[in-house]
Amino acid sequence: MIKPKRLKSGSQIAIISPSNGLPYLFPDIYEMGLKHLGEVFGLEVVEMPSARMSPEELYKNPQLRAQDINRCFENEDIDGIITSIGGYESVRILPFLNKELIMSHPKFIMGFSDATTFLTYLNNLGMVTFYGPSVMAGIAQLRSLPNAYKEHLKAMLFEEQFPYRYTPYQAWTNGYKDWSHLETLGECQPFIENEKGWTFLQGEAIEQGNLWGGCIEVLEFMKSTIYWPQDDFWQDKVLFFETSEEKPSPMQVGYMLRNYGMQGIFSRIKGVIFGRAKDYSAAENVELREILVSIIAKEFGAERVPIVVDFDFGHTDPKLILPLGGRVELNPGTNEVILLESPFE
Repeated sequence: MIKPKRLKSGSQIAIISPSNGLPYLFPDIYEMGLKHLGEVFGLEVVEMPSARMSPEELYKNPQLRAQDINRCFENEDIDGIITSIGGYESVRILPFLNKELIMSHPKFIMGFSDATTFLTYLNNLGMVTFYGPSVMAGIAQLRSLPNAYKEHLKAMLFEEQFPYRYTPYQAWTNGYKDWSHLETLGECQPFIENEKGWTFLQGEAIEQGNLWGGCIEVLEFMKSTIYWPQDDFWQDKVLFFETSEEKPSPMQVGYMLRNYGMQGIFSRIKGVIFGRAKDYSAAENVELREILVSIIAKEFGAERVPIVVDFDFGHTDPKLILPLGGRVELNPGTNEVILLESPFE
């Protein structure tokens, strides 16, 4: 894996809108996120041309969005890249990414949801990328989220604390208060106590592998394209999946997972981490757990593969950062998920 350089106070962070123009529609929450990047983390924000463009302009110009990413990697003054928000069709920018340029200038790049497309693609090419909060979803809400979240971001991005033991947050929320109401700007929906943390549904032995994954619905856009990993890519991977605010049913998640089984992937991987499903009821969570075990273990015979559910990443908050290409250890006996080495050079 090609690792980027670690961030530090004063690093220049470029902001891109590779998916949707929500900063144009909700500038206040966007600017709150930018403010937190500067005041809390000491980063110098550089807005790329796409950052505040309207949704209509961005939709019509996938090449322009890709050019912003190319320019970020080409510019020696820029140290890292964070997405403003997700969306639904960033897969259209992939043909316009300059992969030779990007791979010869590795940098920190982070997002989630629709950013799954280019984060997985760049990781397939050999670079560590980061699945974590965006400016408007996760960073703008920083002061309304537990202090442990801020400490996690600082530890992952700025400090050398590896191996790093992931720790469940004590409470979580399904979302944010209306971005159009300035009096509650940056506040979250009510928090729910996280009494049990995450859970291993199966697995006995300690397993190690390299992280790869993202939003399970977005990954569907990439299957059978040239941007999907080759057959030999899957060996020793720990897959991580999460669901979006569109809330696919447990059965729909099962349909998607069954395709991985038919590709022979479950016989090669070392583990599966599933994020807390946004807006699921208790009954839906039970059904999802049953489907995960039924498909991975029973249909495709991967009883040995540890399956972790309710991990703190994805479309609920606060989020943990998962580096694609980072090597992790799954320990069902101690209920631990450990990032074994630094994702930075």
